[in-house]
Amino acid sequence: MNYMPGTASLIQDIDKKHLVLLRDGRTLIGYLRSIDQFANLVLHQTVERIHVGKKYGDIPRGIFVVRGENVVLLGEIDLEKESDTPLQQVSIEEILEEQRLEQQAKQESEKLKVQALKERGLCVPRADTLDEY
Repeated sequence: MNYMPGTASLIQDIDKKHLVLLRDGRTLIGYLRSIDQFANLVLHQTVERIHVGKKYGDIPRGIFVVRGENVVLLGEIDLEKESDTPLQQVSIEEILEEQRLEQQAKQESEKLKVQALKERGLCVPRADTLDEY
């Protein structure tokens, strides 16, 4: 097989199940239906998978168009090994509640860090004032 440069090498992965990690941290799982020269993706039967600790939940999203610049990682899922996960699948409501509690705990931890730094005379810039890119 000859090597194809760029996104052309993904042509053979059309109609296979893939995991896509986005720049904002979300994880999508779906069937790759289309790709272009900019690595824009079209995923079919897409679910958004949320991981919290040893639990995960899938939120159905349907057809999903992903702009190529937002893709951090793209990988084919081995259907035979997919069910051999040590993680426990839970309902959407339960995983969203777990995610909310985890984010709340992170915010509290961040507040304590900032407070400790302030007590030592250090100033930490707020996250919303920093450039994300």
